[in-house]
Amino acid sequence: MSEHRKDRPLDVVVYGASGFVGRLVAEYLARHAPGRRVALAGRSRERLEAVRAGLGEHAADWQVLTADAEDDAALADLAASTRVVATTVGPYTRHGLPLVRACAEAGTHYADLAGEVLFLRESAHRFHETARGTGARIVHSCGFDSVPSDLSVLLTALHARADAAGGLREVTLAVREIAGGVSGGTIDSMRVQADAARDPEAGRVLADPYALLPDGVAPPAVDQHVPARAFRDLLTGTWVAPFPMAAFNTRVVHRSNALAGWAYGRDLRYREVIDLGPGPRGERRARALALGTGAAAAAMTLPPTRWLADRLLPAPGEGPDEETRLSGHFRVETLARTTTGARYRTVFAAQGDPGYAATAVMLGESALALATDESRLPDGGGVLTPATALGPVLADRLVRAGFQITTERLEGAPA
Repeated sequence: MSEHRKDRPLDVVVYGASGFVGRLVAEYLARHAPGRRVALAGRSRERLEAVRAGLGEHAADWQVLTADAEDDAALADLAASTRVVATTVGPYTRHGLPLVRACAEAGTHYADLAGEVLFLRESAHRFHETARGTGARIVHSCGFDSVPSDLSVLLTALHARADAAGGLREVTLAVREIAGGVSGGTIDSMRVQADAARDPEAGRVLADPYALLPDGVAPPAVDQHVPARAFRDLLTGTWVAPFPMAAFNTRVVHRSNALAGWAYGRDLRYREVIDLGPGPRGERRARALALGTGAAAAAMTLPPTRWLADRLLPAPGEGPDEETRLSGHFRVETLARTTTGARYRTVFAAQGDPGYAATAVMLGESALALATDESRLPDGGGVLTPATALGPVLADRLVRAGFQITTERLEGAPA
């Protein structure tokens, strides 16, 4: 561990701990990180103290730190006090860059739940070299966006490499099961992205599958276009519809591949879909879902429907109740064909609402990995991804936390 982080008084600061997801992350750490030096941070001391009071004896001596997202001096002090900052304060496009800068300059590891392409692009452009110089790992997207996607492709590529089966060529992540709720914070992030897309230049960036490649890195000449309509996927053998999160997750996977020196292969073609099953019934379901997804996207951009959506959808700070969070679940399968024709399947599944209960576990374990497993993590700092900053270390932690993560070579694949 770097000496300038080793002697800091705190291991993890949860920034935004009085918000909906921040409270869930704090609850997870209180249950699963006894003995760790944790602090709760945000704008309101009163609200933070109320959160701490509800966490039980393990959190009774946790510090409370106040810092506004626009107060550079307070954020610098916060970053200098800890090894890791885990932040849930979004939309990150509005509120995130000052904290990224503070952590990059202080050499403090950082993890967030950002699902905003423009924020990640600006963060990488402005702070990647600074973070590399200080050794700070700035790790965006440590929740359902985009840990299952990013780690699944990494683990598939590692298994193929171990088998000398070549690089990845065709990869489809198929959402097999998903159940849960939605929070006001997620809706607010969607609003920010929809508003930004009205600018032609921002819209061009958002449409670019390689929008998050490191500065100066040329994209491969691979067509990453995925139909907006329902279609029959050759890898899954079923009817599918585009997965709404694919417009973000795919960009993260391509950044991981580029940061790793194209370790997955420059010919990688990657997409994400929702699997609706085979045959005519699967086709009908896929077509209906694709139509509904398109209508929902339009509702966020067209003024009349946007006005209605803003009044009906959850507001920031609101989210699914405990029963919904606990009863939720997800299962995604990543199917891959390599350059030698070998085929692999990686399963990534968990109990708990994917966007909240399971995401709290993913962010909590990401923060703990950064705080305690530094000697086992991939070398180097910078503006990174879960795969390039945490890799198999995070996968192992999630399995111990109850997730199912497995990779297998499929029968009948060429030797």
